[in-house]
Amino acid sequence: MSYPTPHINATPADFGQTVLMPGDPLRSKYIAEHFLENPVLVNNVRGVQGYTGLYKGVRVSVMASGMGMPSIGIYSRELFENYDVRNIMRIGSAGAIQPDINLKDIVMAMGASMDSNYQEQFHLMGTFAPICSFEMLRAASTAAEELGAVYHVGNILSSDFFYDDDEGVPDALNPKKNWQKMGIMAIEMESAALYLNAARFRKNALCICTVSDQIIRREYLSAEERQTGFEQMMRVALETAVKLER
Repeated sequence: MSYPTPHINATPADFGQTVLMPGDPLRSKYIAEHFLENPVLVNNVRGVQGYTGLYKGVRVSVMASGMGMPSIGIYSRELFENYDVRNIMRIGSAGAIQPDINLKDIVMAMGASMDSNYQEQFHLMGTFAPICSFEMLRAASTAAEELGAVYHVGNILSSDFFYDDDEGVPDALNPKKNWQKMGIMAIEMESAALYLNAARFRKNALCICTVSDQIIRREYLSAEERQTGFEQMMRVALETAVKLER
């Protein structure tokens, strides 16, 4: 085990067994300051803030992942491989593409489809299906029910594209329409890479996202709501971390 790494200036002792990973460093800071007892800044390389503190007596870490599969791929791999972190939970935002999923609902990714080549590095002779940890999913769904959160479980799409140039594309060739008809709940940009790394290193991963965009109805949360308005999801994630220690 080699540390510090190029992206994390810490030791394994600095992290809890469960790390929550929002994309935004400011969201990481917000969670640490508003939910953790005695949070300590354990990483700030490139401004990617990581904190460790206590939540209901359980040691929990929260560290940003940045945006996209390449970024979370770096941080999750280093945490799994070099820092012996056992569980990583992505907590972020997603755009719903099913009409029955609304703004501020929570989606839990049982599976993560993708339009990326991230899995090519593993030299698999076929197509791997990235899935979450059932232990983490069970704990998160129980936590959501206890907190009265509206949540949906199923398949999401991890995409390399935030802006996709589908202007003028007929419905039959429109990627969102085709993913929608396959039952994909929502689109985000990180989870498939996280799930692939967890599989590679025999660790646990889960993505839970708050719906920030209802793509079908063109409804959107503001930038401020995206940064600080996801408190119910944050509480679900923290309660999940506690359940994983029991």
